[in-house]
Amino acid sequence: MHVNQQQAEAWSVQEVLERWHRLHKGTLLTQMYLNPELRAQLDASQLQCVNDTAEIYRQRLYDLSWFMRQLNEHIAREANKEDKCTGRFWEGRFKSQALLDEAALMACMAYVDLNPIRAKMETTPESSKHTSVKLRAKAVQQKKAQPKTLFPFVGNPRNNMPQGLPFQLHHYLELVDSTGRIVREDKRGHLSLEASPIMQRLGIAAEQWLSLSCEFEQHFSGAVGKERLLRQYHQGLGHKRTTGLSRCRCLLNSA
Repeated sequence: MHVNQQQAEAWSVQEVLERWHRLHKGTLLTQMYLNPELRAQLDASQLQCVNDTAEIYRQRLYDLSWFMRQLNEHIAREANKEDKCTGRFWEGRFKSQALLDEAALMACMAYVDLNPIRAKMETTPESSKHTSVKLRAKAVQQKKAQPKTLFPFVGNPRNNMPQGLPFQLHHYLELVDSTGRIVREDKRGHLSLEASPIMQRLGIAAEQWLSLSCEFEQHFSGAVGKERLLRQYHQGLGHKRTTGLSRCRCLLNSA
């Protein structure tokens, strides 16, 4: 999940309310504000109330917890309707981990994309159901643009870089495919750095990569990144201890 707070803070009141009203009815005043004819009837105090309400909505629209709350409610309603029951769909709170650098981002992406193969539900990444790598591979095979529903790959970091994943798409697909072959064979094979430009750029050794991409959740429970970034992250949150330091130091510090 990529949260772009800076973009959300640049939205106008109009855009914030339009986005919120796609999910909720809002208030009587916000409904009037979105109607050009009724907006003219609002006085200064009512407009201030609309602005205050819009700021609350704005913060919710870029809040990960609110996103999960909305998602959970929708899925629970549909599942309960199908199963003819009531209650929450997920029992516990969702797990949230901050990915602090490119190495952590890539390792987590590959770990998720390889889930079906590790579970022996699929044999190749491009055939794995409900994964982003399948959608990306399908678009490449059909010579189409990258899927609009996914954050795009925009190439290696550079000046005036557009928003997106800081890797080459074909390099990522090759890396996931070669890693998936090793995982599928149920043994630790050899992963050549020459065939993995992303690993080469980030300085991740083959053994480190296999451990990251196959055991990500076993190694990390909180924020993930190089030691320096991890310390900065916890200091920014006012934490006295830097959790997960030894694992990040061992697996990511060469990156």
